[in-house]
Amino acid sequence: MPLFSSKFSPKKTPIRKASVSLANKDLSPKRLEKELGPDIGEIRICLGEQQAVFDHGMWIPESGQIGGTFKENESLKKDLRKLEEENNLLKIKLEVLLDMLTQTTAEANLDKEELEALKSRMSHDKRPAS
Repeated sequence: MPLFSSKFSPKKTPIRKASVSLANKDLSPKRLEKELGPDIGEIRICLGEQQAVFDHGMWIPESGQIGGTFKENESLKKDLRKLEEENNLLKIKLEVLLDMLTQTTAEANLDKEELEALKSRMSHDKRPAS
């Protein structure tokens, strides 16, 4: 008796007659509009007490505790983005002010040196010749 007999090998599955695959389907917007109508609407799902809507590639909860938490998180994210933009603007303004202060200080130092040079030259000119 052979060690590996054929009676334990699984049967081969029969080949399907009509192959249905997404690769062969035309999923263009015109085709979808023709099959589903011009206004498909929002995709909604209800799982128990939770309801969600599919919007821009994300499932957004509409009801229940998760829905309230999601809305609060979205509001906080929006506020965070706004505060980050304001912070970046204030950092840029601070940088510009520091540059202006540096330039003004440098110009004041140059004017001070020039004034001292003129004063020393005037004092040398005023001395009586001996």
